[in-house]
Amino acid sequence: MRLLLTLVAMLIALPAYAQQTPTPPAPGAPAGPGQPPANLIAEPVALMIAAFDSDGDARVTRAEFDAGLRHSFDLADPQHKGNLSYIGFSDWAETWLGNRNALPSPFEADADGDNRITFAELSDRFALFFARFDANKDGVIVRSELVRVGPPQMIRFDGRRRRDGQQHDE
Repeated sequence: MRLLLTLVAMLIALPAYAQQTPTPPAPGAPAGPGQPPANLIAEPVALMIAAFDSDGDARVTRAEFDAGLRHSFDLADPQHKGNLSYIGFSDWAETWLGNRNALPSPFEADADGDNRITFAELSDRFALFFARFDANKDGVIVRSELVRVGPPQMIRFDGRRRRDGQQHDE
């Protein structure tokens, strides 16, 4: 009788067990057995440059780059003062680079050290990014120029990074 009750209980529980949705892996966790972790990296500024592709051809010309940068600056300067405070720049960075602390920092962009970032200063700083990412110097940035191979990094469940089996506190 116990065997029969056990079998009935298992049959009742089986459909509920089979319908459970598997828990997705944590962000940055290894992809699965036999699949290596991702090793392509895109800097926040590279993601921003990719977003400047206004005609959708997966290529960013210098004109698209300049127009995209101008558009991002104008949205961060709604009163059209012509400059951003460091806090305004941090707001801009959070919107366009994904994080208030992403590079370039306001200290890199503020060439004259007056604690304000003008569009000319931002444009001069970003001209260096265009030159760096345009690897073949053809005046156009393609997606393959925006990504690089880097060491795989896995985020542990507690939010700390793990590289090559080593645990590092951040």
